[in-house]
Amino acid sequence: MSKRFRAAVIGGSGYGGAELIRRLLIHPDVELARVASIDFVGEPLGAVHPNLEGRTNLVFEGITPAEAAKDMDVVLLGLPHKVSAHKMPELMASGARVVDLSGDFRLRDAATYKKYYGADHPNPAALSDGTFVYGLPELNRDAIKKAKYVASPGCFATTIELALLPLAKAGLLEGDVEVVGITGSSGSGVAPSAGTHHPVRAVNLRTYKPLDHQHIPEIEQTLNDAGAKKLAIRFVPVSAPLSRGIFATSFARVKDGKNADEIRALYTDFCAREPFVRIPKKRMPEVAAVSGTNFAEVGVHPGPNGLVAIFSATDNLIKGGAGQAIQSMNLMLGLDERLSLEDPGGWP
Repeated sequence: MSKRFRAAVIGGSGYGGAELIRRLLIHPDVELARVASIDFVGEPLGAVHPNLEGRTNLVFEGITPAEAAKDMDVVLLGLPHKVSAHKMPELMASGARVVDLSGDFRLRDAATYKKYYGADHPNPAALSDGTFVYGLPELNRDAIKKAKYVASPGCFATTIELALLPLAKAGLLEGDVEVVGITGSSGSGVAPSAGTHHPVRAVNLRTYKPLDHQHIPEIEQTLNDAGAKKLAIRFVPVSAPLSRGIFATSFARVKDGKNADEIRALYTDFCAREPFVRIPKKRMPEVAAVSGTNFAEVGVHPGPNGLVAIFSATDNLIKGGAGQAIQSMNLMLGLDERLSLEDPGGWP
């Protein structure tokens, strides 16, 4: 029986592409019809992604964006930053819906994009005119349902935004917020580098881009949109000996006299409405509990003098990447946003 919708993936040979493919192959209503890549052209998907061995007859195709998008209902982009933006005009002309996993359309200010991504944006009007909806369902669900183009959030951004969103929505997030985020090596992509080389990564902790990570303006923009006031994120990322997963610790100061029970209630109410954000009942969030899944875990610990510590964990490739893109795709197509995303992962 044919499925209701057809999807293509462009940039399917990386880790994010692998997760897009995996989720689409098990999707009950969306058929993965085409996978484009400049690498491994003609090779079966399982030759690059061993977990897909024998699961599909599709091969990587060396085709243009227009060819990939032909007759598709939706196109999902797993392309690098600064590449995606140059492909977008061709995709927009195709008429297909687009979900972009890169950072090229998340920010609304071209000067900020240049500062953090190191290049002039080729289509600055598309940043400021509302062409793209920011694909965080927990904030923009209704807008995503109506969107034709979605900019899917970054992995650190997702993890930190979900930690702070209840405070922002309540108007309690203001001024400086300090965050330390620990991440696995898959966040650096499939190409090996000094930072992902196993003999060093497996025995090491180190920081990189302290107070200057490209997700900082994305987080500030999103949380200010949600109701934060003059927010400034002071973020230090840490490279950890994990292959996947993010654990973030955020410190905020609530100044309006809310007590600990009221703060906890904000989080309980928020998570009760969200299918993929949960508060563990008898423990704090942990990476192993969400690894391989589209779930995020959040824990809140109010302290003295308005200080609140918030802990959050995601799988950077799924809720922080491809899974969230599929969640937005489902909303765009009028489907249940949970489709192909509810598996609980493994333990340990």
